[in-house]
Amino acid sequence: MAHLQVADEQYIFRPETRNKLFILLGVGVALFVLGLILAMRSGGHHEEAGHGEGHGMIKTENLVASTEKAAAGDQEEHHAAAAEAGEGHHTKGWKERLFSSLWMNNVFFTGLGIIGLFFVAIQYAAQAGWSAGVLRVPLAMGNWIPIAGILMIVLYFTTGHDIFHWTHHDLYDANSAEYDPLINKKAPFFFWPGHAGGFPIFYIFRMVLFFSMWYWFFTMIKKNMLAEDLENSTSYWYKNRVISTWFLIFFAVSSSIAAWDWVMSIDTHWFSTMFGWYVFASWWVTGLATITLICAFLKDAGYLKVVNSNHLHDLGKFVFAFSIFWTYIWFGQFLLIYYANIPEETVYFIERMTTSPYSWIFYATLILNFVLPFLLLMTRDAKRQLSTLKLVCPIVIVGHWFDFFQMVTPGVMQQNGGLGFLEIGLALVFLAVFLLVALSNLAKVPLVGKNHPMLQESLNHHI
Repeated sequence: MAHLQVADEQYIFRPETRNKLFILLGVGVALFVLGLILAMRSGGHHEEAGHGEGHGMIKTENLVASTEKAAAGDQEEHHAAAAEAGEGHHTKGWKERLFSSLWMNNVFFTGLGIIGLFFVAIQYAAQAGWSAGVLRVPLAMGNWIPIAGILMIVLYFTTGHDIFHWTHHDLYDANSAEYDPLINKKAPFFFWPGHAGGFPIFYIFRMVLFFSMWYWFFTMIKKNMLAEDLENSTSYWYKNRVISTWFLIFFAVSSSIAAWDWVMSIDTHWFSTMFGWYVFASWWVTGLATITLICAFLKDAGYLKVVNSNHLHDLGKFVFAFSIFWTYIWFGQFLLIYYANIPEETVYFIERMTTSPYSWIFYATLILNFVLPFLLLMTRDAKRQLSTLKLVCPIVIVGHWFDFFQMVTPGVMQQNGGLGFLEIGLALVFLAVFLLVALSNLAKVPLVGKNHPMLQESLNHHI
């Protein structure tokens, strides 16, 4: 009887829900326009940035000075690192701030789409039964992947020169005053098989390949899941197991390279061997929080009869555990760089820890992404309560939005960055459109796969 109750569940994307998202979109557009006008009037950076600009300059200049003293044997590379750290001397305007925010938001929401697919693939590859009733939620999130891909390519060709320092051809000309030997060594990673400073063939090829393959895997898995609704056969489940396994192998490589390409290459002189893991950890826990939050709201609205407090407990455990995992990666990366104390590595954190407006965000991310989830989700009961999950998940999502802000903005804007109406407005626009896409696609298919071979296990799930 329970099986029949959940089999025909269909999410209805009600007009009132749609209207709320359009209101959110309107508020986001209004804040964005207001922020853009204020940024244009103030010369580009937020009033907060002006407060800390001199302080940040002094800190960076002190760092560069200490770099020169400490690195007598490696002057050329250290000079290049110091030069990039000092790029804040060239005032960044409203255009760079706009482009930086667009790029950062698209990378962040790309993560939500791809993690939707990743979550589904993990469940198939692990032969998990508990999650059979919630798979349609992350599947709906995966519909964002093609939109994110198109936006990424368009934004690169629109904003690339302002975001990515390595795109300027003078850096690769030995006769130019702008010549940078360190960046020149990295040229094949961006431009192969073309010439350095030309069209980044290899870079664009990777971007197109990753999104194309992610979307192909998504369409194949989705097609099998929907075919299973029409034909009660385990063959589709076995097919998805194989496809998911191949996707996970591809994703392991592509997600790391994407992190290097789309985020780490903004700070061209700086690198971290842990950065691929770091971006994945941030994407993963944000995606888990989004899946959990949507499930919580659906359950609250009377949907997802298959979901009980045991399923919520598992989702809450995921958010709790991977908040700690993200903190472990964050601390590991920070500790290694702090302990080694190599100037071209430490400049990355000095810029973020000592310059307004980044300094308060630097510490806020640790509170939002570790301290609060850890304390609020520590007990068994907390993970089983809709009210607690609806409190913690937005905290995690906002906290990791700050995390991506810290990854992208300082590298583009240096001491001229800001966090104001422009950034908040754009985030709300992306959020509203993302939810419109996800929820409208969720409403097109049954909310639960009635012929999933492990649905009965999910119905009887107890921990």
